[in-house]
Amino acid sequence: MTLGESGPADGRVARWRSPLFTPANRPDLIAKQARFGADIVIVDLEDGTPLGAKPEGRDGAITAVPKLRAEFGGAVMLRVNGVTDADNFDADLDCYAALDLQGIVVPKIETIEDVDRLDEALRTRGVADRAVMYGLESVAGVHRAAEVLAHAARNARVDAAYFGAEDFIADLGGRRTRSNAEVLYARSQVAIACRLAGVVALDQVTTAINDRERFLEEASFARDLGYGGKLCIHPGQVALAHEAFTPSPEEYDRARRLLDAYEEAQREGRGTINFEGGMVDVPLVLQARRVLAIGR
Repeated sequence: MTLGESGPADGRVARWRSPLFTPANRPDLIAKQARFGADIVIVDLEDGTPLGAKPEGRDGAITAVPKLRAEFGGAVMLRVNGVTDADNFDADLDCYAALDLQGIVVPKIETIEDVDRLDEALRTRGVADRAVMYGLESVAGVHRAAEVLAHAARNARVDAAYFGAEDFIADLGGRRTRSNAEVLYARSQVAIACRLAGVVALDQVTTAINDRERFLEEASFARDLGYGGKLCIHPGQVALAHEAFTPSPEEYDRARRLLDAYEEAQREGRGTINFEGGMVDVPLVLQARRVLAIGR
């Protein structure tokens, strides 16, 4: 992938702006997900399913996901329990392999060994060609993010990775604040690691599900950092994610005008231009091209 292009298109997950979680042990809720318009529905066997209800969650996914797939135009993925969860990982992978899904979400990836174990499990079950989303949500996972994602991009498969702020701060022993200052470094690390690996970066959840302003504030800042979408834990957050991660008509039009002006300058042999009161050179051109790519 070259600078200025949109994130990787794996052929099965078209857009990543609004991955919406729903608990696997609630088939009644899974059945409602098609109506909310998310880019992706993630049926959640991990945190969304209580510890004592994992078998019921797998049964719920097997029962409800086929109908969701038939009704929903976006992607459907399954979040399994982590690779170190001896009680659930293999059973979750069997459940995943039994379903016709676009991809898998694997939380708490921390090491190259985690990547290799996951890849082996997917290959053994014949589903290694589907999309893979990693969760980077521990101190170790964030610290090794670039190493882990680079290894996966070279030797396995990874299409996207999310930053999990709540788990990260719990592991760090810190405190969560509205300012998000305590996770800025980690958030940036994940965004940079994703960019280096050529995968889509997905931002942390906003737990204040009724706070529209906070969600938009976090999502806008995440886009500034290079994120391509934001995890959603309530249907009301989906439209907000689309608003934040889709260029406005004004932003799109300005990018188009900038590129037209730059291309004209190039034909005239000029490397930089004065555009609407500011100097424009290659970095700003790349940013404008990205706006057009994600706005299509």
